[in-house]
Amino acid sequence: MIQVSGLYKSFGAVQALRGISFQAQGGEITGLLGPNGAGKTTCLRILYTLLRPDSGQALVDGFDSQQASLEVQKRIGALPDSHGLYPRLTGRENIRYYGRLHGLSGGSLEEAIQRIGQLLDMQDILDRRTEGFSSGQRVKVAIARALVHDPPNILLDEPTNGLDVVSTRAMRTFILRLRGEGKCVVFSSHIMQEVSALCDRIVILSQGVVAASGTADELIQSTRAANLEEAFITATGTEEGLSRV
Repeated sequence: MIQVSGLYKSFGAVQALRGISFQAQGGEITGLLGPNGAGKTTCLRILYTLLRPDSGQALVDGFDSQQASLEVQKRIGALPDSHGLYPRLTGRENIRYYGRLHGLSGGSLEEAIQRIGQLLDMQDILDRRTEGFSSGQRVKVAIARALVHDPPNILLDEPTNGLDVVSTRAMRTFILRLRGEGKCVVFSSHIMQEVSALCDRIVILSQGVVAASGTADELIQSTRAANLEEAFITATGTEEGLSRV
């Protein structure tokens, strides 16, 4: 379970987060939706302990992301916006390295690598160097690396960005599988169809605040919109901003 309460974060004069709060439950997919600069990535970086908030709290299974960062890291698997693979290592070696960082070793680690490799259908690339991998192959290795320790909470920052149709479809199926296993999944996306199809709950961010939250149907009803895209535009005031351009 993930709980975000009153998070504030500024970068100089730019207020990236201005008191956002939401919850994400196990066995559910929670989508972070918002225009560029809304604060989605900043929020995720705080959750996976890379950034310290100016104020507020981010809890993962009851552990504070700042005061108990090691405990939080044990309980999350994160796919950041930059995948950062080691190009001279094979897919297996990249995953093994992160498994060791999480305290896995020996046969249990190799079994975990084999299991996640099968789940992601990546047996043909496990023993190739990641240098020269396609976007889809790189994402697979990055996700396998993030999930090798079988964490209960998954944070995905635009996981289908740059993927082709086949890889995108496979990624969406995999995210649904994570939910089926009882994982708490939080992911950001710009793709309305993706959010509508996958998410149990949606948090719409705009200019560092929560503009609206709820199920897709609740958001559509509360904004009196015809679909989720129109609900998003109404909640964020995007259409008004475009009309002034």
